[in-house]
Amino acid sequence: MRHIGKILLALAVIGSVAGYILLSAKPVRVSVTEVSRGKAAEIVYASGVVEPVQWAKISSVVRERIVSVCACEGDPVEAEEELAKLDTSEPLAALRELEAKAAFASQEFERIAALYSSGTTTRQVYEKASADLQAAEAAVASQQARLANYTISSPIAGTVLRRDAEVGEIAEPGTILFWIGQPKPLQIVAEINEEDIPRVEVGQRVLLRADAFANKALEAEVHRITPKGDPVLKTYRVYLSLADDTPLLIGMSADVNIVVRSVEDALIVPATAIVDGVVFRLTDDQRVERIEVKTGISSATSVQITEGLSQGDRVVSPVPDGLTDGARVRLTKTAG
Repeated sequence: MRHIGKILLALAVIGSVAGYILLSAKPVRVSVTEVSRGKAAEIVYASGVVEPVQWAKISSVVRERIVSVCACEGDPVEAEEELAKLDTSEPLAALRELEAKAAFASQEFERIAALYSSGTTTRQVYEKASADLQAAEAAVASQQARLANYTISSPIAGTVLRRDAEVGEIAEPGTILFWIGQPKPLQIVAEINEEDIPRVEVGQRVLLRADAFANKALEAEVHRITPKGDPVLKTYRVYLSLADDTPLLIGMSADVNIVVRSVEDALIVPATAIVDGVVFRLTDDQRVERIEVKTGISSATSVQITEGLSQGDRVVSPVPDGLTDGARVRLTKTAG
């Protein structure tokens, strides 16, 4: 009986080993794609907003209620043309008080001057009256200058691109009330990460994508790069010039793809086909072989192959975990 037990145990071990071998030999299910030729481009990605090249954002410098506003949105305006007016009741009352004080100081100065001329008062009294008059007149001039802040005017000639002021609202200092600018030419202002900015140069071609024109090819050109970056956001501001016939409108956002360099007729594979510089090429006997490759231009979706593969080779993409050289595979999908 002990002998029979050993035989059964040996058979069980053999069965387990055979099952493991059979399981290990089970083909790995993979999808493959053909190595193709096309244009490889190195891209710097960013996002930006469409703005006029020449424009001004207008806000109030005082906090006061708006009493009148122009119905001028979309209309041309001249430099210094009035756009809105704020309530001046308080500053006007203060001006009247200062003017009354200045009038009294003037009369007092004339009286003291007459006394000084007749020798009945001192020079010190005369000079104090003169200083009081000058101070009163300066206060009037200062208040008159403040009154100018209660009229909101356009600093440049252009078109009222947007109006965010309404009668009865309180104009807060720093809050934009009007956007004035030229509808053409337009530009895109983009923020580029500091690690990418060394590759960006004036004159580079830019491919754009805007949700409003999803099926339309849009382009721009790098026009200017701000010399100083933002140390907090770690970005640099880049200005992209747009053609006069661009369909993009002021305020639209766009995905920016700056073409750093490109190669025509390059061998290309999906980025998911490469793991640590290695691809797995499909052989005629439905196995894979491990191939080390050299790469060139890379993007988020594709990679240029400069050495190791040929056009028409079929490679595994994406590469499943644990795939080894010589493994048997079963195809689940083949991409052209």
